[in-house]
Amino acid sequence: MSVRTFVADYGDAAQAAALVGLLDAYARDPAGGGTPLDASVREGLPAALAARPQAFSVLAFDGEAPVGLINCIEGFSTFACKPLVNVHDVVVLPSHRGQRVAQQMFALVEEEARKRGACKLTLEVLSGNAPALRSYEREGFVGYQLDPAFGQAIFLQKKL
Repeated sequence: MSVRTFVADYGDAAQAAALVGLLDAYARDPAGGGTPLDASVREGLPAALAARPQAFSVLAFDGEAPVGLINCIEGFSTFACKPLVNVHDVVVLPSHRGQRVAQQMFALVEEEARKRGACKLTLEVLSGNAPALRSYEREGFVGYQLDPAFGQAIFLQKKL
């Protein structure tokens, strides 16, 4: 396997197309909600990410074919008074799952996060996505808690 990973250039048309195509594949997957991205998202996402200096993405290519993507958004930890990096999307095409593509991408995500002075990486995963959960645990991710008596954090959302 000749997979190479790199931080995406949102202004590069081929990389932007790869990002959108991979994210759309993820969105169509049951783990991503099972619904394709809206046309406005497919059209506007690369420019919207490029306009946000706190965003970065890592792409994985096998030869000339895009096979993996991680989108990241920098946040801020008030407890540490340092940036943190939220891993927002992780995509590996079915043809390349189980080949440690995510591991290669996470190494680059961690490198970029360290360059930004981040104190930690965060991510969310659906509890029923056992393969992804195992992959993240291999990368050192654990459930978030401050005091075990209060339990682990639960991810919530409110759509606007």
